[in-house]
Order: sequence, then structure tokens, then C-alpha cells
Amino acid sequence: MDNGFVDIVADRFDAGVRLGESVDKDMIAVKIGPEMRMVLVGSPAYFTANSPPETPHDLRKHRCINVRMPTAGGIFHWEFEKDGHTLRVKVEGQLTFNLLAERVDAALSGFGIAYLPEDIAQPYITSHQLVQVLPDWCHTFPGYYLYYPSRKLHPPAFSLIIDALRHTE
Repeated sequence: MDNGFVDIVADRFDAGVRLGESVDKDMIAVKIGPEMRMVLVGSPAYFTANSPPETPHDLRKHRCINVRMPTAGGIFHWEFEKDGHTLRVKVEGQLTFNLLAERVDAALSGFGIAYLPEDIAQPYITSHQLVQVLPDWCHTFPGYYLYYPSRKLHPPAFSLIIDALRHTE
């Protein structure tokens, strides 16, 4: 597993997994997961000491837990959408992590606001360990896809894997 983009053809892989929005157009893409949504969360203690943001631009006044992603050219800019308008915000913070578990731990410990997949954050929101902010700015986007080159002949076992992984709603 690697957060960087890999050329599966050049590296001689049969297939790869990426978010749907990042699959190259010349690949066959098979949906293997539901749509996803990122949410903004912080601990109750953090929001006791800091007023919750009212817009994504307000995040610049907060301590945010950054994400370092090689595919984003370094620090990931948080993405938002509301009423058909998209917005990318570069946030500041004292902590930057590559891995999701560390971002969750930092948010739970009150170090700032984290940008997390909703399915990961939801149990903490439900148990009131984390508080969600700006929910109306957080949009859904294509989930994970298995992708592979269209020009390659695949063995029958590969077709079985595709059928087993295929996500149906």
C-alpha cells in the first residue's frame, strides 16, 4: 500500500485501487466501494477553547491537523463544496501526518480540527468524543475503484476477483 500514484502498466501490476476521481481515463474502472465524504471534526475541549468555524475560510484562524500526501504535492488542501461552488483551503497547524490513525488521535487529544473520512469519524461523533463542524460544506465524491488497462488480456481468475470486489448499491 502506498499513498503515491503508481503507474501500474510500467510497474507491471495487473490492477490498482484509487479514488474514482483520480483514475486515468484510459483505464477500465470498476467501483469497489460506496461514495465517500470527508468531514471536519475536533474535540469538545478544542471547541470550548476556540469558537467553531462558520465558513471554510475561518479554518485559517484555527489549528488544523494537516495531511501530507505525495499525490497532492505535499500538504493536502482541504476541499469543500456548497451550492455548486467548490473551494480549496490551505490550512495551518502544528501537526502534519501521513496516516489516518494519527490524525484521529490528534483530534481526539484536542490538538485541532481534522479532515477525516466520515465513516471513520462517525463513531467518535456519535459517542461525543468529536464534534463535527461545517457539515453543509462537506460533499460526497466517488469512492474507491479497481482499475486496470483495457488492452491487457486477463486470466479468468482476474475476472472472478473483479466480480467479487464489485460494489453494488
